[in-house]
Amino acid sequence: MPLDDIVKRVAAAALAAGRAPDAVQLIAVSKVQPLERVVDVLRAGHRIYGENYVQEAAGKWPDLRAEFGPLAVHMIGPLQTNKAKLALDLFDAIHTVDRPSLAEKLARLAQDRGHCPPLFVQVNTGAEPQKAGVLPDAADAFIAAARAMDLPLAGLMCIPPEGEDSAPHFAALAAKAARNGLTGLSMGMSGDFESAIAHGATHVRVGSAIFGARAYPA
Repeated sequence: MPLDDIVKRVAAAALAAGRAPDAVQLIAVSKVQPLERVVDVLRAGHRIYGENYVQEAAGKWPDLRAEFGPLAVHMIGPLQTNKAKLALDLFDAIHTVDRPSLAEKLARLAQDRGHCPPLFVQVNTGAEPQKAGVLPDAADAFIAAARAMDLPLAGLMCIPPEGEDSAPHFAALAAKAARNGLTGLSMGMSGDFESAIAHGATHVRVGSAIFGARAYPA
């Protein structure tokens, strides 16, 4: 199945970069995929998934966890502040911390609970006005502010502009992470994950190359 090919390509890209294959986590992006496709990948043994929508994840993963056992589900889509509490119940990591109001809400919830999953700061490396993410020039200050709230920052995340070479964006994100003492790099999708791994990605988000093309509701 396609999963096997992607797993092999991830391992080969890591080895080519002088890294161990297990240094890169493959996140199978299951958003808006038919349940039977997700179950096929689960039955193949994969255990790390990514979702974009809190409500979709809430309707899917509790039952799948009960059936298939321990799983890691990562939030990789925009997170509304009013969905933050539910997100902390559902997800093992959140990759899209992108604004002060969300960081503050997560900090309050974490303080109340005494626990918070690993968080990634989303950086809008292309400074695209229509895209979420902290602007590159503001990222260092945002990271410092999040740390001051005792948030467990694992790393940085980006989605490079469509139609551009991703490599400079991956390199810039890696440099920003290193400057801030962060080791996690969530970057690379179906079309560019091998380049991301060459630039140090620790998490790659691959959906259509594993599950097939998505059919969005009309």
